[in-house]
Amino acid sequence: MKKRFKKYHYNERALRMEEVPFDLRDYVKHFGKKLLVFVLIAGGSVLLFDRFFESPKDRTHQREVAFLEERLTELNGELEDMSLILDDIADRDDAIYRSIFGVDAYPNHLRVPGIGGADRMKKFRGYDHSEAVISSESKISELQRRLVAQSRSFEEVMELADKQTEMLQSIPAIQPVRNTELRRMASGYGYRIHPIYKVRKMHYGMDFAAPTGTEIFATGDGVVILAKQTYNGYGIHVIIRHGFGYETLYAHMSKVLVKQGQRVKRGEVIGLIGSTGTSVAPHLHYEVHKNGEKVNPAQYYFNDLTPEQYEAMLIQSENSNQSFD
Repeated sequence: MKKRFKKYHYNERALRMEEVPFDLRDYVKHFGKKLLVFVLIAGGSVLLFDRFFESPKDRTHQREVAFLEERLTELNGELEDMSLILDDIADRDDAIYRSIFGVDAYPNHLRVPGIGGADRMKKFRGYDHSEAVISSESKISELQRRLVAQSRSFEEVMELADKQTEMLQSIPAIQPVRNTELRRMASGYGYRIHPIYKVRKMHYGMDFAAPTGTEIFATGDGVVILAKQTYNGYGIHVIIRHGFGYETLYAHMSKVLVKQGQRVKRGEVIGLIGSTGTSVAPHLHYEVHKNGEKVNPAQYYFNDLTPEQYEAMLIQSENSNQSFD
């Protein structure tokens, strides 16, 4: 039997309940109530399910979030380690590499440059993990700036190393005459009796007595800035500019084998021993100039003499009371 929807109305005159047929409005209200109840039950069920139960997709997302949080923590730790390593490199750069070349430490304001301008981290704000991400991004940015600065510092160190190599080749570091060809160390640096004027004068070089024609060697790399002859004083002589404040003078030659402007290497023959100018016997008068001042050449024979030979040379030069020029 088909069920019919019924509603009743109280008849005040007849004092009884009377059945009233459903119209369209009644049907709409009836089904609307049922739909509302269904929606409330369904919505409540979904909310309860979401609150107390996890879907496979939710569980996957939570695992991914946990993994990313853990990895972010590990990355922050690794960034701290990288920062410590970079600190150690910077300390070595200043305390070892730069000190070797005798230069100042790399300026701190260049080594750890600041950063200004707008908020570069604005795009990372407003999320659950914003602070952790911003911390990592800040550390990465700082490391990038410090690495660039350290790279520039190392470029300077490399330039210093290149110049140091050039300087080591340029310093007058050998004797200008072979030991095997020396008759004796005629005179050293200091006050000596002049052989002609017989007065005590400062002797600004070292005299190497050897036969006429003995080869004379450039004591360091450089450029010949003077090659000339005079009839007194130094006679036929050569001056080599080595750079880095160094110059050397070779006097009383019998012959010059280089010309002005010529580049020479350490150990290259530049002339022959003689007795030209103010000289009483064949010898080489040799001087070293540092930053325009005449210094003791004995301080620079560290490339071809043993300690014993060096001590013997000093004794010979100091015992000579009279120079040859």
